[in-house]
Amino acid sequence: MPRKKEPTLRNCVRELRTATDGMTQQDLADRVGVTRQTIVALERGEYTPSLALALRIARVFDRATDAVFELDE
Repeated sequence: MPRKKEPTLRNCVRELRTATDGMTQQDLADRVGVTRQTIVALERGEYTPSLALALRIARVFDRATDAVFELDE
């Protein structure tokens, strides 16, 4: 039986961040309480955030969580 592909979580964090008055990765990291490296990995799609972090990021951009993160099944 073929293995089912794991869904991935896509995001538009980089687009939102750069559209927000030149917010840097460090600025966003400071606002949500993580390291800049976490934001780098998140933007590259190499890191899946916890629900709490996803909610904090969405709040920074005044967006619904599903407007920032999308499950690609």
